[in-house]
Amino acid sequence: MAAGGGGKANDDFQPHPVKDQLPGVDYCITSSPSWPEGILLGFQNYLVMLGTIVFLSTLLVPLMGGGNVEKAEMIQTLLFVAAINTLLQTWFGTRLPVVVGASYAFIIPAISVAFSSRMSVFIDPHQRFKQSVRAIQGALIVASVFQIIIGFLGFWRIFARFLSPLSAVPLVTLTGLGFFALGFPKLANCVEIGLPALLILVILSQYIPQIMKSRVVDRYSVIYSIGIAWAFSEILTAAGAYKGRSPITQLSCRTDRSGLISAAPWLRVPYPFQWGAPSFNVGDAFAMVAASLVAIIESTGTFIAASRFGSATPVPPSVLSRGIGWLGISNLVDAFFGTATGSTASVENVGLLGLTRVGSRRVVQISAGFMFFFSILGKFGAVLASIPLPIVAAVYCILFAYVASAGLCFLQFCNLNSFRTMFIIGFSLFMGLSVPQYFNEYLLISGHGPVHTRSIAFNSIVQVIFSSPATVAIIVAYLLDFTMSRGHSATRRDSGRHWWGRFRNFDQDIRTEEFYSLPMNLNRFFPSF
Repeated sequence: MAAGGGGKANDDFQPHPVKDQLPGVDYCITSSPSWPEGILLGFQNYLVMLGTIVFLSTLLVPLMGGGNVEKAEMIQTLLFVAAINTLLQTWFGTRLPVVVGASYAFIIPAISVAFSSRMSVFIDPHQRFKQSVRAIQGALIVASVFQIIIGFLGFWRIFARFLSPLSAVPLVTLTGLGFFALGFPKLANCVEIGLPALLILVILSQYIPQIMKSRVVDRYSVIYSIGIAWAFSEILTAAGAYKGRSPITQLSCRTDRSGLISAAPWLRVPYPFQWGAPSFNVGDAFAMVAASLVAIIESTGTFIAASRFGSATPVPPSVLSRGIGWLGISNLVDAFFGTATGSTASVENVGLLGLTRVGSRRVVQISAGFMFFFSILGKFGAVLASIPLPIVAAVYCILFAYVASAGLCFLQFCNLNSFRTMFIIGFSLFMGLSVPQYFNEYLLISGHGPVHTRSIAFNSIVQVIFSSPATVAIIVAYLLDFTMSRGHSATRRDSGRHWWGRFRNFDQDIRTEEFYSLPMNLNRFFPSF
């Protein structure tokens, strides 16, 4: 059988052209909508990132001994530092339209601190909460120094220079798909409000624009969907639909069970070392460094997706390294203010860029203003923070999917007729999902990970790294792409390296300087080698 074909029939079916920049974006990184539009879009970004902060605070604060008051204060603190860190990243970091918010990568080290034997000596829950936060502060300081060194000294630039479109596919794809547990499983905790929220969002964002021939509805579809589903849940709560249901169902479905509105102060400004001076423990520090490595990898995937949805050119290695350095500064800010977790580039907010087709840097900076406002005026922020989490999970089903699709976009640069390419993509995606599933199931069934030595810190390090789908996927893809047939010139083209070659340095493409240059000629302090 012939391996190929020819003639006029093939000329009629040409493949879609490769695009360095994503077409169809309404506002790219450097362009901005009108101020009324920008304010609404900034508020929408705030709503999206708020869900992660509420979820992490709801999970971690009770484990550390805190109640509703401590949870409300932690939410305020996380919002306040997220505003600072977002502005730092958009001003001096990658300059991409990314929100820097609370990270799921630090959950295991934080829980390890909360359940450590040295915390059990504190009888008073509030005192145990403060001591736990102080221990996390100390570990975050060490982890932030690690990120600062990796970023500003250029080590991450070395890694990024060998990153090809082929290895970027599993990295970015699983940066989105890796959070599948926060989607429908959380939505199903209250399916009567979560599923309608998901259906409404799909209809408003995908079908209505085709009917109306307008972008007015889908651009603010997250606000509409959350508003409608939230009003429906209020009606069900007032009508007594959940009376007699299990406590878990009531906590997920009712709008009056968060306890945040009554616990939150009217006015409170978070300040450094509000829980006391940080304490240091070697084991906690090593586990937190492992979590910071995961945050670096996941943030890299998020940065690459943000550049795509912002209609920018591929991110230069020096810019990625600069962004990681400022991510380290962000974690240092977290440590000073005493958050229960570290920071990362928000995956869900990058998904929102794809949903709205607005990749404007200014919109994200406006969202930081909302973070400041609601973090200081606690009662107002608590009202929005009481949105049932199944509604937030419904939104995540769409936003995480957009990030995953951004990763698949990079397949256009690769030779998909190469068996080497197909193996690397398939194997890295499969192992990126399979290995974390094994580690998480083992932890759920046994109460500890598959690596169960006498060193709790070592156990946490292994568990943190191999519980992250994006981390496992990039380890597999990067090593295979770098080692398999490395000496052949055809391999470079199969991996798509030649497409990204002209974006390695600022002076090779004029668009690179347009999107990623620092203000006030600060680029001279962050040279591109």
